[in-house]
Amino acid sequence: MPHLLITGGAGFIGSHVVRLFVQRYPNYTIINLDALTYAGNLENLRDIENAPNYVFEKGDITDAAFLDSLFAKYPFEGVIHLAAESHVDRSITNPLAFVETNVMGTVNLLHAARKSWGNQLEGKRFYHVSTDEVYGSLGEEGFFTEETPYDPRSPYSASKASSDHFVRAWFHTYHLPVVLSNCSNNYGPYHFPEKLIPLMISNIKEGKSLPVYGDGKYTRDWLWVKDHAEAIDTIFHKGRIGETYNIGGNNEWKNIDLVEKICDIMDELLGKPQGTSRTLITFVKDRPGHDRRYAIDASKLRDELGWEPTVKSEEGFRATAQWYLDNESWLEQVRSGAYQQYYAAQYGQ
Repeated sequence: MPHLLITGGAGFIGSHVVRLFVQRYPNYTIINLDALTYAGNLENLRDIENAPNYVFEKGDITDAAFLDSLFAKYPFEGVIHLAAESHVDRSITNPLAFVETNVMGTVNLLHAARKSWGNQLEGKRFYHVSTDEVYGSLGEEGFFTEETPYDPRSPYSASKASSDHFVRAWFHTYHLPVVLSNCSNNYGPYHFPEKLIPLMISNIKEGKSLPVYGDGKYTRDWLWVKDHAEAIDTIFHKGRIGETYNIGGNNEWKNIDLVEKICDIMDELLGKPQGTSRTLITFVKDRPGHDRRYAIDASKLRDELGWEPTVKSEEGFRATAQWYLDNESWLEQVRSGAYQQYYAAQYGQ
């Protein structure tokens, strides 16, 4: 059975990728490596945790010796690397943690793969998942392409840009068979509640203020997380070695328009008069280095590999809101830390 390592598989995007691969490829053994920090949650994978082709390993990509032991334990044919610190606000507060995990962690993983695989590279693949934030900020028009120069503006995006460069360096210098992707903002089930959409949903439900940075006109391209998982599957299996593919949702929204849309959806789902939740919107001091607009041109991925997003914004936002309303216990466990007790009981850690 081919063995595939997925790092960060207990996180938001990672858990959707793990679930997809475990269910779609019963002939693969999927090893999920996650450090189970604040955003890693095994509750995200309860439905597949007993699958015969699924293994969880608790560990940190910043621990080079541990990675060496993991590559010695399993005959990995592939790596899908999602493990990362990913919240811009946290990177502003604690930038060194982002350098340690996103830069050094990625280098450790590259080094472990190279040492393990040696010159036996036939059939091997190292897939590095990155972000559109490495490209910086767009004006009112235009889109990020795979040829857009890097111009990161936050410690988070700078750390991801650095990791991208190291992955490409291992390709050019050591001929490690790599592919990369840079995606737009994801949304959907299991999103950690400090991020914009789940935060708005949660605060609306509890009648709390809805904080919006600056003038609210910062624009993002939103990608349904399950569409992203499908794109990762496509790129991992069909992408050309050494190439980068941008993944976008063709779904641009100004932050204030998005928040108002979530307000209207929540009013409908909660049976409140339309406009009720909009009264909770509160403009707050802007974030330092806030990029004005991101937008992805995903035509290379469409034209070469045939992937396109399938979920439209209205459908996706409504499904996301309904999921959080239907899974209140998940949200409460994430907030309370109660899920840490599950880890201890399940894995003795």
